[in-house]
Amino acid sequence: MPKKFESDSADARPSGASMNAFELKAWFVREVLPLEAALMQYLQHNWRNKSDIADLRQDVYLRVCEAALKETPLQTRQFLFATARNLLIDRVRREQVIPIEAVSDLDALDVAIDAPGPERIVAARDELRLLQAALDKLAPRCREAIVMGRIEGLSGREIAARMGVGEPTVSEHLAKGMRALADILYGDPADLRRRP
Repeated sequence: MPKKFESDSADARPSGASMNAFELKAWFVREVLPLEAALMQYLQHNWRNKSDIADLRQDVYLRVCEAALKETPLQTRQFLFATARNLLIDRVRREQVIPIEAVSDLDALDVAIDAPGPERIVAARDELRLLQAALDKLAPRCREAIVMGRIEGLSGREIAARMGVGEPTVSEHLAKGMRALADILYGDPADLRRRP
C-alpha cells in the first residue's frame, strides 16, 4: 500500500525522491493544479498568440510530470514556472521567423538571441532616420493616422475615436499617407539621404 503524504505533514515523501504513477497523480493534484491560474496568467503575459496558451499549459504539465517521475521537485512553484519559462524559450528558438507579436517581452524570457552586428545596427539606424524624415514630411493628420495605425497598431475605429473623425476619413488619411510615404521613400531619395 503506497504511503499517504501531504506537503505539510511530517511523514511527507522526502523532496528529491522519485514517485510512482499513483503518487505522481496525488502530488500533481495537490501541488501543481492549485498553481494553474498563476501559470495561465504567466503564459498569457509572455506569449501573445492566445490560441497556443492551452497547448503550452499541457506541455508544461507534461514536462513537470516527466521530471517528477524521476525526482520530486524541491519547490513545486519555482519548478513549474522555470519549466514554463524554458518551454517558451524553446518555442521561440524553434521558430525560423519570429513574429513581433509572438512574445511580449523577450528580455523577460532571457532568450539568448544573436545580436546584430555593427553594420546591421548602422543600417537599421539609417532606415529609421529615413522613415522619421519621411513621416515628418507628411501632412499632420496623415502622419497622425499612420503612426496610430501602422506603428501603434490601432484599428480604424480606435484611430477615428482618437482623431475625432469618421472611419472613412481615417481610411483616406491612411491611404494618402501611405502613398506619400512610398513616394518619399522610393521616389527621389536624394533629399532624404543627404547628410547635413
